[in-house]
Amino acid sequence: MDETSTHAGQVFVIGANHRSSSLAMRDRLFVEDRALPFVLGRLRKAGIRQAALLATCDRVEIQAVHADHALATQAVVSVLSEHGGVLEEELRPQLYVLTGKDAVRHAFAVAASLDSQVIGESQVLGQVKAGHRLAREAGTCGPALDQLFQAAFNVAKRVRTETAIGEGPVSIAASAVQIARDLHGDLGRRSGLLIGVGEMGVVIAEGFVAGGLNDMTIIHTSEKRAEAVARQLDCHFADFDSLAEAMARADVVATAFGARRYVITVDMVMAALRRRRKRPIFFVDGGLPGDIDPAVNRIEQAFLYDLADLERVAMEGRANRETEARAAWRIVDDEVAHYLHGRAERAAVPALRRLRRHFEDVREAALADAGGDADRATRLLINRLLHGPSRAIKAIAAESGADPTGRPGDKPQDFEELEGMLDRLFGLNADDLQIEPNKKDEDS
Repeated sequence: MDETSTHAGQVFVIGANHRSSSLAMRDRLFVEDRALPFVLGRLRKAGIRQAALLATCDRVEIQAVHADHALATQAVVSVLSEHGGVLEEELRPQLYVLTGKDAVRHAFAVAASLDSQVIGESQVLGQVKAGHRLAREAGTCGPALDQLFQAAFNVAKRVRTETAIGEGPVSIAASAVQIARDLHGDLGRRSGLLIGVGEMGVVIAEGFVAGGLNDMTIIHTSEKRAEAVARQLDCHFADFDSLAEAMARADVVATAFGARRYVITVDMVMAALRRRRKRPIFFVDGGLPGDIDPAVNRIEQAFLYDLADLERVAMEGRANRETEARAAWRIVDDEVAHYLHGRAERAAVPALRRLRRHFEDVREAALADAGGDADRATRLLINRLLHGPSRAIKAIAAESGADPTGRPGDKPQDFEELEGMLDRLFGLNADDLQIEPNKKDEDS
């Protein structure tokens, strides 16, 4: 059966994110928008006809539908391996592979920003929508995958409207902008630097740009990722080797590197302040774990805030966001159950169509053979429709050794399951199912 039908195949997700992989690996796997159609085309040639690719600040992920999970996994790993120039045996340990319900739940959580480094940040939904659009343009978004995305967008909308989870990151960025204004005054006369392209850092940098800071530079170890974010924010990007010089020029420095080591040290800050003739620098550490040595806060004219500091300014406390996150996860789980139920119902449509077509064929033949006699036509119709099922039921009863004279509990399990299925299909009671092996059906 064509896997692009709405029910065929299984949802699966394969990717590398901030929890499963190193920053270096994600940088190698990163796919720019202009290269995305080529990667999707390679997946299509490998037999994966329904696939979308999400390449964000903290993840490179394939969401797809395919009937053969093992084949599809190998195809995705092979394509990612070749694209990133990394050996498969080096790549596989840093990937997550999810199928079925787990994959659907993950896709919904990503769209609702529950799988982000900073829960509730708003950019990821736009990135998911872009991934969906690019997959459609590349011809790799069939009906089943499209239904998954539409359901994910609905989940994200419910989470945004029914919880306050999205208020946290927006408030954090707004708090950072306000503190920067308190320190530096008019941001239009100041310059900024974003080191790393993690999700929260991009949100904060976007807040600075919206707040009037029009001289922002993006630096990352991968120049193509820095360039991608610079295009998004309509600002500059620079090579990572120019970090010391860029920091000496910056009045505001935000980080979102998450490399599990300090990207900014006390010595680096001291050197930058000497070149700035002691003009202050406002540092925002948006890394998880932190990117800036906390000792920087003890340096005169260096003002360091991390996400917890900003959240204390912006919110009543972290417990508020956790409460909202629990409510959001309940929405996700509710929508996962609804989506899987609907998908299962759609899977029955072809069988129901075949059954209806068979009934119509039998009806037309019965009407023709009855010669206008309505009573005879209905009897012929009933007998002919029941002829095949009756023979099958009798055969199953005989094979299972069902004894109609025995107690109800003595019937073999497979025959009891058949009775239960007939009851569900036709609304029968167990006592209504009477098998008469010696009675010959009319018109048989």
